[in-house]
Amino acid sequence: MVEVRYRYEDVQGHQLFYREAGPVDGPTIVLLHGFPTSSFMFRELIPLLADRYHVIAPDYLGFGLSDAPAVDEFEYTFDALTELTAQLLQQIGVTRYAIYVQDYGAPVGWRLALRDPSAVSAVISQNGNGYEAGFVPEFWAPIWAYGEDADPETGDALRGALGLDAIRRQYVHGVADPSVVSPDTWHHDFALVSRPGNDLVQLRLFRDYRTNRDLYPLLHEYLRASQVPLLAIWGRNDEIFGPDGARAFAADLPDAEIELLDGGHFLLESHLDTAAGYIRGFLGRVLERQPAGVAG
Repeated sequence: MVEVRYRYEDVQGHQLFYREAGPVDGPTIVLLHGFPTSSFMFRELIPLLADRYHVIAPDYLGFGLSDAPAVDEFEYTFDALTELTAQLLQQIGVTRYAIYVQDYGAPVGWRLALRDPSAVSAVISQNGNGYEAGFVPEFWAPIWAYGEDADPETGDALRGALGLDAIRRQYVHGVADPSVVSPDTWHHDFALVSRPGNDLVQLRLFRDYRTNRDLYPLLHEYLRASQVPLLAIWGRNDEIFGPDGARAFAADLPDAEIELLDGGHFLLESHLDTAAGYIRGFLGRVLERQPAGVAG
């Protein structure tokens, strides 16, 4: 049985939580979670990878079991979350790694790759957007409006995204049989975003999301120059990031592997075994002939 360790690391005065499993001398995979969840979303994937790979799954500041300082104590931006994540990896000795990005994990992962392209050995994008084609306009219109004008009216339009029903919808929309998705998922996430002051943390990040679009030209240049191995495994029924976001990777990475499954935004909750099979096959082809990811 794979043993998962639950650890904390002090990074710039903040306690960051992360899950760790697998052989520390094996190729490293960093799992980067989305909104509104945490490394909890990888609880069942980690054991399926950690027999062969060193797996690290952090919680960003403000998420999961990491510290969540108030917005007047920390300036929440995707740049800032990336800086803390990069520092965490440095402190625990991870120097080369594959990234698995989902939702918010994409802007964090893209920034990590742009900071140090040589550190990233491969990319798995599971509904982790990197192209304008991936945005579903109906979902994103209020977020763009809030980014342009963060007033009470546009903010109130987004507070509903923090409610239990909205979080549940992210998990079950596009899933043919919603009964296969555990209610633990949305209740877990709802409890954490309902902590006092966390609504303001999430609103700050909603507002900052527009900066991720500005990063896309640099991301595409990086992909073309590096030809990093990439698997886009996507729930084709995602109402947040549509399947064109997966197909778009092929424009810059002709060898990208693109798999569209009959699921939604949180694909691991409904298609864990299928997704893990594609992921293990991809990693076996591209990682096991590369150097390990942990400094000696």
